[in-house]
Amino acid sequence: MIETKLGEFEEVILLIVGILKSEAYAYRITEEFKAQSGRKSSIGSVHSTLERLVEKKFLSSEMGQPTTERGGRRKRIYSITAEGQKALQTSRDFRISLWNQLPNLSLDQLSFE
Repeated sequence: MIETKLGEFEEVILLIVGILKSEAYAYRITEEFKAQSGRKSSIGSVHSTLERLVEKKFLSSEMGQPTTERGGRRKRIYSITAEGQKALQTSRDFRISLWNQLPNLSLDQLSFE
């Protein structure tokens, strides 16, 4: 049976795929993860996470066109599926619910001014 919940790293990778859109390939995702989080991650861990998200049907992938910068090799481009969007929404709703239950820190009471 395939797990259908998102782990924290999976959620972040899925969000980065959504941010990068047509530039969502493993190396670029790894670089964006570092830029957004300030933490390093190996390309191997990003690859295995992407494969797991494809198995869960949260991502689909297709091969891009060969590029001269990559010596004629093609990139595997990832995109979020409808199931992936639903998983992100569920995860977001769950986190907001928890934040709203936290006394003195609920989103309704926070001020970002």
